[in-house]
Amino acid sequence: MTVKTVQDLINEGVEGRHVLVRADLNVPLSEGTITDPGRIDASIPTLRALLDAGARVVVAAHLGRPKGEVRPELSLEPVAEALAERLDQWVPLASDVTGEDAHERANGLNDGDILLLENVRFDARETSKDDAEREAFAAELAVLTADNGAFVSDGFGVVHRAQASVYDVAKKLPHYAGGLVEAELNVLKKVSEAPEKPYVVVLGGSKVSDKLGVIEALAPKVDHLIIGGGMCFTFLAAKGYAVGGSLLQEDMIDTCKDLLERFGDVIALPVDVEVAETFSKDAAHRTVDLNSIPEGWMGLDIGPESAAAFGEILASAKTVFWNGPMGVFEFESFAAGTKGVAQSIIDATAAGAFSVVGGGDSAAAVRTLGLDEEGFSHISTGGGASLEFLEGKQLPGVEVLED
Repeated sequence: MTVKTVQDLINEGVEGRHVLVRADLNVPLSEGTITDPGRIDASIPTLRALLDAGARVVVAAHLGRPKGEVRPELSLEPVAEALAERLDQWVPLASDVTGEDAHERANGLNDGDILLLENVRFDARETSKDDAEREAFAAELAVLTADNGAFVSDGFGVVHRAQASVYDVAKKLPHYAGGLVEAELNVLKKVSEAPEKPYVVVLGGSKVSDKLGVIEALAPKVDHLIIGGGMCFTFLAAKGYAVGGSLLQEDMIDTCKDLLERFGDVIALPVDVEVAETFSKDAAHRTVDLNSIPEGWMGLDIGPESAAAFGEILASAKTVFWNGPMGVFEFESFAAGTKGVAQSIIDATAAGAFSVVGGGDSAAAVRTLGLDEEGFSHISTGGGASLEFLEGKQLPGVEVLED
């Protein structure tokens, strides 16, 4: 099976043609201000290539989870401004998704112009479980490309979703993979199909249940599986430690016992943790070993000995995949574990390892903590999509592009 790329489309000729691009511009906002523009930055090369080739570009994207309601605080207006700044040209925002304003603006595009549609998730049909509803919405999106249009899928962060602007619209137009999607897939294939050994996977985040599939898929393939974040406490409980008020999935303890029995030789857990009296940035906190977590106190980060031990494992790695922070990195008092492990990955990369940051909170942590993004081989824009790919699941938004 083959997938045509945006370069194939450009080679075929796009001057004067409308091209619908599904981008992933779902960036975090704080009081209307974008706090991490990483996904916007990642979308620019594909958009720039199409515009320079004379395409009339219509961009579809979502922001947050408005659940089919028009919510002004989730408007793509700040995104349009950020795109305009990076593309150095005006990026108008349609006031609707497939309504009158979107049509008028799409029809009025000239070669090399761009239009951003309003949040596609303002229309409930985008995420509908009803195939007919999604297809009807996809048909409306396709109509915006006039008679000789094309579809470019460049939102890697959404390709694991069978949604109207990701999946159904690809069935209605000549379809192509954008440069970002192409690059992401190539990187993940390198990590999953023939990783150079030693292969180390670092997993964090809050819940074991969220990462169970990828643990099952990767544990037999890796040399070391480092586990931190809130999810480590369910593993520690499975080993018999009292974890105080730490995040705990009691219904997953037996599952963790089973995983430790089968993969205990590759799973690495913290040996100390940073605990706090309450969940707040100013909470009283201290470092304790695993036998000394005070009753009622909660673990909010791995401790320095754990970071050092994980660093020793990473020092010899030739391939690293990291998904999930080691602690509540948003609070300065509980960021050291994530920062330490991230720096160890950067050091391993400098020594020749191929490293992939699996999107989501990990990518946000890299930027929030001021780490050098160039220190990693690749920073993915799609946490969920990355994990599902590594689990071996089919990604509907990729599958539909195959010819």
